[in-house]
Amino acid sequence: MTTFGDRPSPLPTQPLPKWVKAPLGKASEISTVQRIIKQRGIHTICEEGKCPNRGECYANKTATFLLMGPTCTRACAFCQVDKGHEPMPLDPEEPTKVAESVRLLGLNYVVLTSVARDDLADGGADWFVRVMTAIREENPQTQIEVLTPDFWSGKGGAVSQRERVQTVVTAQPACFNHNIETVKRLQDKVRRGAKYRRSLRVLELVKEFNAAIPTKSGLMLGHGETKDEIIEAMQDLREINCDRLTLGQYLRPSLAHLPVQKYWTPAEFEELGAIAREMGFNHVRSGPLVRSSYHAGESENLGKK
Repeated sequence: MTTFGDRPSPLPTQPLPKWVKAPLGKASEISTVQRIIKQRGIHTICEEGKCPNRGECYANKTATFLLMGPTCTRACAFCQVDKGHEPMPLDPEEPTKVAESVRLLGLNYVVLTSVARDDLADGGADWFVRVMTAIREENPQTQIEVLTPDFWSGKGGAVSQRERVQTVVTAQPACFNHNIETVKRLQDKVRRGAKYRRSLRVLELVKEFNAAIPTKSGLMLGHGETKDEIIEAMQDLREINCDRLTLGQYLRPSLAHLPVQKYWTPAEFEELGAIAREMGFNHVRSGPLVRSSYHAGESENLGKK
């Protein structure tokens, strides 16, 4: 692939297949969510990441809030979220604002994610807990899933990765999600600042602290991975008892991001999903438009049957 400095070349590009064009959803539902979060100065990854399923998720009373501001201290080559070394100060009212938004939107299931905040002493682990506590105080019936960064503390960090993960696990989320995003060979290219084994360790630690909490991970396909490499990644996840899996198609957010190397077909996603179920994942979503939080609440409903 031709590059200019650290930026991928805008060429070549591939035509967008019809199976990755999502319906927009009801404009009224999208505008309601946008109005409520804009009024409170908070963020959702649904909007920041321009998720193709946001209309469907809003209609199903599910949303994913982006905590600790819209600026990430990492610079992953696939991600739409803004990057910078000086992210916004934490808003002390954010937990209350998110809890209030959950109530106003009548959400049954909430996913809390965040930008990477390597500038914070604990990587934002305690902030996840604060927001979870605020939501539960105002919305006791709402289930909360977390989708965390890798909580890497660096060399000599004030609070270790182990302690950071334990902080969030102690708050007992309904599901603990951390995405490995791509196969082992492509980690450095796709996830700048992240490491494959470091991410697996997050999910492994969750099970060490509380084996009853379901763990979840996901991959975005289309970066040049092979089928065998995908299967290997799924096997690595099952070896650390990861329970749930999402597989989706990477869609290039802009010409400044990595180009798509391949559009995997719906039939290929179906085949990979079947392989994942055979491996023992108890909840699998595999399809071109699947994202980390796609139909996230369904896994909780299935577990109650």
